[in-house]
Amino acid sequence: MISVEEQLLRLGRRGPELRPFCAQAGVRPGGYSRRLQRALVDFGAEESFADAVRRVREHYGIDVPASAVRFWTLHHGKAIGAVAEQRPAPPALVEAIAQMDGSMVPIVQTTSGSGDARKNKTLCWREARLCLVRAQGSASPIYGATLGTVEVAGWLWKETARLAGVSPTTHVHGLGDGAPWILAKFLNNFAEQGSYLIDFYHASQYLAAAAPKAARPDKQIQWRRRQQGRLLNNEVPAVLRALEKILEPPGAPEAPARAAYQYLQERRHHLDYAQALAKKLPIGSGEIESGHRHVIQNRLKIAGAWWTERNMETMLGLRTARANTWWEPYWATARN
Repeated sequence: MISVEEQLLRLGRRGPELRPFCAQAGVRPGGYSRRLQRALVDFGAEESFADAVRRVREHYGIDVPASAVRFWTLHHGKAIGAVAEQRPAPPALVEAIAQMDGSMVPIVQTTSGSGDARKNKTLCWREARLCLVRAQGSASPIYGATLGTVEVAGWLWKETARLAGVSPTTHVHGLGDGAPWILAKFLNNFAEQGSYLIDFYHASQYLAAAAPKAARPDKQIQWRRRQQGRLLNNEVPAVLRALEKILEPPGAPEAPARAAYQYLQERRHHLDYAQALAKKLPIGSGEIESGHRHVIQNRLKIAGAWWTERNMETMLGLRTARANTWWEPYWATARN
């Protein structure tokens, strides 16, 4: 830590103490200026707190403890989400893209007990649910993330849509891998103004798994591509008939054809690829999967990182706020 010799003044023998340097620099004795806090949070949001210490030393020549990086990162992480409510309402969108997916994150839970505290900790994995909403043609989605229940995730998805500019007149194009909870929350939030499409890549994976049952090795790619072409042309019944011909008997230990048939049959009302392509809408959910990597995993799943639920929620809020470009507006009004 850099030390500074400071002149102390007093008004009279018993008057108040004056600290001109602290007043001018905007710091408290032993405290951290807002500029330094911002640097600590900036590094702490992207790297481990220990690595953030080294980055601060390298860039600013200041030694700070990792505990300070952790404290200020979590402190401002709890406050930064409020900036969303202070922003002006965005213009209403005509067409919006909405996606939701889950990703496992490491959580540590503490149990009561005596003795070594480390033995009273349980490490587990929890699903962090990430959603995004953006305007068609835009490369700047608004993200939301939570460790909460499916109901909380559904509410967050709707709130994220509001922040992105979704209005009652907006058409919402949903995309996902077909997980029942995601589809249910989409229908709860947007059924009256949108349509949901199964990610084409996931549907293709099921067809690829079934291909060995349908054709000899040198014809499997050709069979799979034919079924994909049928899906893109909304010829779902033809795909189902092709799968019916190769269905394994009930109870078979391995049944990729039956799995593909059931997957597509149960989701046949959400396979309108022809209309999506005609409207130049995406048919794959790779955007939300990429979001998991750069919004959540690149920081919260680094080696050796385990989080309490409370701190994980705080870091999710901080990471999504940065991805939503709320960083600069927050620091323009942030207080220590």
